[in-house]
Amino acid sequence: MNAEILNADEIKKVAPVFGQLSFDEHEQVVFCYDKDTGLKAIIGIHNTVLGPALGGTRMWNYSSEWEALNDVLRLSRGMTFKSSISGLDLGGGKAVIIGDAKTQKSPELMRRFGKFVDSLSGKYITAEDVGMQTEDMDTVREVTKYVTGISEHLGGSGNPSPVTGYGVYMGMKAAAKYKFGTDKLEGKKVLVQGIGNVGETVVKHIREEGGEVFISDINQERLEAVQQKYGAKIYTGSDLYTADVDIYAPCALGATVNDETIGKLKAQVIAGAANNQLENEAKHGKLLQEKGIVYAPDFLINAGGVINVYAELKGYNRQETMAKTENIYNTTLEILNKAEESKMTTHQAALKIAQERIEKKKQEK
Repeated sequence: MNAEILNADEIKKVAPVFGQLSFDEHEQVVFCYDKDTGLKAIIGIHNTVLGPALGGTRMWNYSSEWEALNDVLRLSRGMTFKSSISGLDLGGGKAVIIGDAKTQKSPELMRRFGKFVDSLSGKYITAEDVGMQTEDMDTVREVTKYVTGISEHLGGSGNPSPVTGYGVYMGMKAAAKYKFGTDKLEGKKVLVQGIGNVGETVVKHIREEGGEVFISDINQERLEAVQQKYGAKIYTGSDLYTADVDIYAPCALGATVNDETIGKLKAQVIAGAANNQLENEAKHGKLLQEKGIVYAPDFLINAGGVINVYAELKGYNRQETMAKTENIYNTTLEILNKAEESKMTTHQAALKIAQERIEKKKQEK
C-alpha cells in the first residue's frame, strides 16, 4: 500500500504513537498485556527532567485502543505541567487500564499491573485515578514500592480526592475573585459536572460557604445521595452547557470545553477538576478569552492530589500538604493577572511558567 494514497485514519494506524496528535515528545510509552488476568494497559511517561514521572492509573471502558492511547498521552503530558507549576520535583506520567472497573477489575489484575510498574524501576510511580480505589493501590503495593495514595495503616495518606477537591475549591475562589471582585461564593450559582469523590468534595465546600450548587452525573444514585447530603440541586435541563449559572465546574472527563459548548456557555468562570478540559488548548483558550470567560487552568487547580501523594514520598505531613494545596489560590490569581498583563490566555500563561521551570532544570543538568 503506497503512503500517498493512505487516508488520515490509515496514516494514524501506520504511526500509532508518534503520529498521534497528543504525542508531545513523550520519553516512553509502555504497552502492557497479560493473557491470564486480561490486563490491557498503557503507561505514558512524558517527561522526567524534574524527577520521576508520577501520575494515577485510570481504568475505563474505552471505545477503542486508539482512544485509550490518546487519553494516556494527554493525561501524562498534563501531569508534567501540573507537577512543575506546583513546584514539585516530579515528572509527568499516567497509566490507563482498558476495561470496566466494576466488572473486570481483580486483585490479580492489579498485581500484574503493579509488576509492570515495578519493571520501570521507579521511572514511573503510580497512584489512583478514575475507576480506582485506595485498596487497589494497596494491592499494587504488594508487588512494587513505586505507588502512592496507599492506606494510612501502610504508611500512606489514603484517598487523595478530598485534597484534590479542596485545591479545586481554592482555585475556584481565586477565579471568582478575579472575575467578580470577591472570592465569596455565597449566593453564586455553580454547576458541578461529575460528582465522583473529587466532585463531591467540591460540592461540599461550596455548600458550606452558602453557594447554590447544581449537580450533573451519569449515576442517578450518586446524584440523589449528594443531593440529600449537601442540599445540592440535580440539574434537570436538556443541555447543561446552557445552564444559567455563574461558574461551570467540569469534574468528570475532559474535552467538555469545545466548539459545540463554548457558544452555549452562560457561566462567566470555568473552574473544575477534570483533566484536559479544553479540547484544543490554543483554539478554545482563545475563544474563552474573547468571550470574557475566565478559565482557571485545570492542571493548576486540580494539583492537590499530586501534592498530597508527593508528600508520601517525603514523609507525610497533613498540615504542610493542606497549606501547599491552599496556596493554589494565590498561584491562580497570579496566573490570571499575568495572562491579562501579557495579553495571553490563562492556559498559555500557566503553561509558560511550567515549561520555564522544566527548561531551567534541563539547563542545569
